[in-house]
Order: sequence, then structure tokens, then C-alpha cells
Amino acid sequence: MLGLLVHQCGLILGVLQGIMAVLFWVKSPAFIEDLSIPEEAHHDAGHFIDALDKSYKTIAQNCGIAAGMYVITLIISGWQVMVNKRS
Repeated sequence: MLGLLVHQCGLILGVLQGIMAVLFWVKSPAFIEDLSIPEEAHHDAGHFIDALDKSYKTIAQNCGIAAGMYVITLIISGWQVMVNKRS
């Protein structure tokens, strides 16, 4: 029973992380408050845009890595559910 719950939780979290990774990759303005932009970048428009792009890219990569980790957890928990159902 617990394996099935972990499986479902991993599925939901993996899907949500994948959606967030895509939204950060396309630079969704909904996540503008979640970006990490240095204070000195606020004084120059070009530097601000570069810092904005770098922050979007970094967070998108982190969300993609997290989604991959959830997918691996999902595969392992699904395998465990199959093994437990056989015995």
C-alpha cells in the first residue's frame, strides 16, 4: 500500500516539476518573483536582462533535474509495487 502511495506522489511531483521546468524555460512572467537577480543588475538594462535570462535558465535546469529524480523514484516505486503484487 505504501509503495502505491509513493508511486502516486512521485508521479504528481514529477509532472508538476516538469511543467515548472517548461514554464521557466519559456520565461513565463508568472515566475518573475522567484528569480534571483543581483541588486547591482537593477541599474543597467542590459545587465538586468542578462541576469534575468541566466536566472530563468538556472531554475529551469534545476526543475528539470528534480523532475528527472522524481521519474527515477516513480520507476523504482512502480517496480516495487509489481514485485510486491507477485508475492
